[in-house]
Amino acid sequence: MFRNKLSAILSLFVMACLPVGAAHHLNVTVVMNTSQGEIQIELFTEKAPITTSNFLKLVDGGHFDGTSFYRVVTYENDNGNPKIEVIQGGLGDRESPFEPIAHETTKESGIPHTDGVISMARGDVGTASSEFFICVGDQPGLDYGNIRNPDEQGFAAFGKVVEGMDVVRKINGLSADASSDSDYTKGQILAEPVDISSVRRLD
Repeated sequence: MFRNKLSAILSLFVMACLPVGAAHHLNVTVVMNTSQGEIQIELFTEKAPITTSNFLKLVDGGHFDGTSFYRVVTYENDNGNPKIEVIQGGLGDRESPFEPIAHETTKESGIPHTDGVISMARGDVGTASSEFFICVGDQPGLDYGNIRNPDEQGFAAFGKVVEGMDVVRKINGLSADASSDSDYTKGQILAEPVDISSVRRLD
């Protein structure tokens, strides 16, 4: 009995000595190497388990290697409402090896689209797969309940840049005058896409 009590006390002592949140900190950080520099992104695995699981399958399978950031949206070239600023990347024309995932709204995850947040691009609800974007500045119009999408379901945020926002902003400022098949993305396609050479978990 005494031994059990002592063990419990020692466990509590160890827990108390850990940094706040360390005992339950399951987030994963990935490093995205691009031709414009390195971006480190913390993925919120507990808050957005479906979305982060899908993203990490693509990371661990090397599916993002050799892809790119190909679209930049600014307040000057945006064709939607409300206007936003983001950079978008992913597999592009390549087919995703995985099925589209269920939509995790910001209402469910509690992750608003603030500066540096990474989120999934989509068409209809439940079509997100391999394309993602990173917010430049706070973008509440992308959250659940807002009208950027007519369905007002917003986009599925799942992580945040912890290092390399200077790189994100640099990409956002690149020339985007390549032709587009859609009026919606007209003036937003990079003339020279930014290469993503690799995305890996940070050891």
